[in-house]
Amino acid sequence: MYMDSRELAELAAEACDDKKAQNIELFKIEEVSSLADWVVISEGFSDVQVRAIVKSVEDKLETDAKRLPLRKEGVNEAKWSLLDYGELIVHVLQPNERQYYDLEAFWSNGKKFSYQNQSSNIKL
Repeated sequence: MYMDSRELAELAAEACDDKKAQNIELFKIEEVSSLADWVVISEGFSDVQVRAIVKSVEDKLETDAKRLPLRKEGVNEAKWSLLDYGELIVHVLQPNERQYYDLEAFWSNGKKFSYQNQSSNIKL
């Protein structure tokens, strides 16, 4: 089943939420960057939780969208992990790294959406 980049971003956000990621934000950047169409940024509070969130995203996108990441970075260290799906980039950071790198400011010229939880679907 084909999913467009927005649907992939929503699926990744759900997968983050499945592992209790916090402060899940989605940025539509296709009009301001050639890197990707969407960026998902989320937060985990330990190495173990960051790895669990990353695994949840990988599993959900492989199962539901038949997609594997083109690249993965930082999964072993689990302070800032990145999954690159081409049109979607997923960042999972611990709070200190998230605050330090401030990716939200970097992508602030894109359109921002906050993901609340599974029961209140985001409206894009």
